[in-house]
Amino acid sequence: MGIDYGAKRIGLAMGDSEAKLASPLATVSGAELLAVIERHGPFDVIVVGLPRNLDGADTPQTLAVRRFTDDHLSALTADIVFQDEAGTSSVAEERLRESGKPYKPEQIDAEAASIILQDYLDAL
Repeated sequence: MGIDYGAKRIGLAMGDSEAKLASPLATVSGAELLAVIERHGPFDVIVVGLPRNLDGADTPQTLAVRRFTDDHLSALTADIVFQDEAGTSSVAEERLRESGKPYKPEQIDAEAASIILQDYLDAL
């Protein structure tokens, strides 16, 4: 599973490590997250997008993602892996725009989660 954490919304994606293919799943609130993970899991690995400055330094959002991970995901049996998420929201919005179909803002988060997860799968 891939996660794009945001204070308002959390984008989720599903992936297949054999096929090395990720796809958007949903956008949820923090309160819904564990129920969705349990419904679609179990997972061996959960990939969480980690924002950083262009120079690789942590930002306030980096710390928020680490805190979110500790608070919400630490009890899961899956391995938690951080993946650079630089530019994923912009790429996600561009992909949705290029599809020519109308989309809602929350779809950007799920699409970004799929890009984060795909980057991880591509590196395997």
